[in-house]
Amino acid sequence: MSNSSFITVFLLLAFADTRELQLLHFWLFLGIYLAALLGNGLIITAIACDHRLHTPMYFFLLNLSVTDLGSISTTVPKAMANSLWNTRAISSWGCATQVFILVFLISAELYLLTIMSYDHYVAICKPLHYGTLLGSRACVHMAAAAWGTGFLTALLHTANTFSVSLCQGNVLDQFFCELPQILKLSCSDSFLREVDLLIFGCFLTFVCFLFILFSYVEIFRAVLRIPSEQGQHKAFSTCLPHLAVVSLFISTGMFAHLKLPSMSSSFLDLVVAVLYSVIPPAVNPLIYSMRNQEIKHALWKLLK
Repeated sequence: MSNSSFITVFLLLAFADTRELQLLHFWLFLGIYLAALLGNGLIITAIACDHRLHTPMYFFLLNLSVTDLGSISTTVPKAMANSLWNTRAISSWGCATQVFILVFLISAELYLLTIMSYDHYVAICKPLHYGTLLGSRACVHMAAAAWGTGFLTALLHTANTFSVSLCQGNVLDQFFCELPQILKLSCSDSFLREVDLLIFGCFLTFVCFLFILFSYVEIFRAVLRIPSEQGQHKAFSTCLPHLAVVSLFISTGMFAHLKLPSMSSSFLDLVVAVLYSVIPPAVNPLIYSMRNQEIKHALWKLLK
């Protein structure tokens, strides 16, 4: 029985066997990655440079853009490089680093999305208490709690996963080092500790999702009381895309980590991984700034 510390290299999923399809994958991921870099970079720059955007809502949006930039930069560039250079290898230390950073940033993003739904709820349903409930100190504490909890979550998962004995080879059926794929290589009952952690993590994720859902239900109830149809349309067209992207991110992430081995296939695993790790960082800038005149105005000032 060999321990994971003796595995020096993992082999990631090969997207295609032919050179043409490998290059197609490279250009596709490059386009998505550049869109995410541009969108999130513009949001971070606009919020940092425009003092009128130094409010709780934009403070949390800036933090969300940082997590999006970090998470997509952890997985996509390595997959692009592997396709470009026709290789599948990633070192064990590189794999552990990828797992830690990705779990850290995705966990922090989940908690930030939960906080942002609370921010929207207070702004629309309890506007008179907004300054009290979401003062600058409270916002910093909530953001710090999101980042700190994400860090501890990543530390626990990484330590548990890479202390498990692996003897089923070194081939991962994913384009990055994903926890369930690494646990498939386990050959002892020690991996059950990490499975328990994953189940508990998914339970917390579900609780966060229920909180987000409750917040948006209350927001929609408040919006329906607005006498202006134009105001209702604007509120719904803003909130529904937010809820759709959050639901996609959480549901696919939970499915990827809770699905039974009998439900697993390379194509399904790949699609689900792209939906929770690649698509949200690329579309979040559009969703959160598409109808936001303040960000558009700040970006226009910067461009001029």
